[in-house]
Amino acid sequence: MKYFLVLLSFCSVMGSQAQSKNETTIRNILNEQTGAWNKGDINGFMKGYWENDSLMFIGKTGITYGWTNTLNNYKKGYPDTAAMGKLTFTLFSVKRLSKRHYHVVGKWFLKRSIGDVGGHYTLLFQKINGRWVIIADHSS
Repeated sequence: MKYFLVLLSFCSVMGSQAQSKNETTIRNILNEQTGAWNKGDINGFMKGYWENDSLMFIGKTGITYGWTNTLNNYKKGYPDTAAMGKLTFTLFSVKRLSKRHYHVVGKWFLKRSIGDVGGHYTLLFQKINGRWVIIADHSS
């Protein structure tokens, strides 16, 4: 019984470390996106997204499918650094759904000379080919 409890404790610790590592990776992706955005680099910002036609972005104008379409929408909506402003993410929740999926809820804010804007978002991250990527983004 004693060895079983030691093994159970070890498995529990290892499981929490893996989750913590994944959560840290996801938080780092969001930090990298913020940095790219604040440099005016939309292409760099898009590195956090799944580069696939099945990427889903839900915004105020409806649903957009595909990485390229999402990139084009960002470039259209934020044509220059004045429109882009400086991005801040505030994370409310980073929750593990499964070994391959995390759900993230947060707030976004753009400090801009042309007027500040902000809203909330939910992201679905999936581990694909060993890499965490956003497969669905609902931002309002």
